[in-house]
Amino acid sequence: MSQNTINHLIHDRNARGHAQIGWLDSYHTFSFGSFYDPNRMGFRTLRVINEDHIAPGAGFPTHSHRDMEILTYVLEGAVEHKDSLGTGSVIRPGDAQIMSAGTGIAHSEFNPSPTEPLHLLQIWILPDKQGLAPRYEQKSFPLAEKRGKLRLIAAKDGRDGAVTIHQDVDLYTSVLDDGDVVNYHVKPHRYAWLQIAQGIAILNGEELRAGDGVQISGEEQLEISTNVGTEILLFDLG
Repeated sequence: MSQNTINHLIHDRNARGHAQIGWLDSYHTFSFGSFYDPNRMGFRTLRVINEDHIAPGAGFPTHSHRDMEILTYVLEGAVEHKDSLGTGSVIRPGDAQIMSAGTGIAHSEFNPSPTEPLHLLQIWILPDKQGLAPRYEQKSFPLAEKRGKLRLIAAKDGRDGAVTIHQDVDLYTSVLDDGDVVNYHVKPHRYAWLQIAQGIAILNGEELRAGDGVQISGEEQLEISTNVGTEILLFDLG
């Protein structure tokens, strides 16, 4: 990690944890599994950002979670989801999916394609209270709503068509082409996390690449642009 401005701390992509077990190639922004770094235990209520590459026809067999808000954000391919609530769905690029584990939920995630790889981000956020009823929600957001602008895809109040998350978090996504610029004001007493999902982004003049994350502590005006194309996630955190 390196200090940028007084409010920025960059989590370098090359310092992430890495696990490879045949069908799964995974990079961990924060401590996860066998990867432990006391300086990477999460940020605010953001606890896990795993970048997973899953081979065709493979995936995670049924396993359980509790008391966690779990979002799946697909970058390439598709993931087939099944859970103990009876949900059966396929999540594709452009979808926002959230599973509130609450008192306990079991699910599986597979790459249903026999030929195409799957590339996704797994995001875990601590809920605002424990013991919630498990739930599942999924919505699709057209590319036109994200191209060159920030699109809210998850929020505590589910406003603007976003999926609902049990935490004081607003999650935005954007797809930027050369020449696009988006601006965002981090309000006083708020925090933010910028995740570069794909491509190259320029944050307030500093170049960032896919896998980099930036934690932002304190009020700041963010200007995000690119010269080659990028996809970003921006978390506004309490």
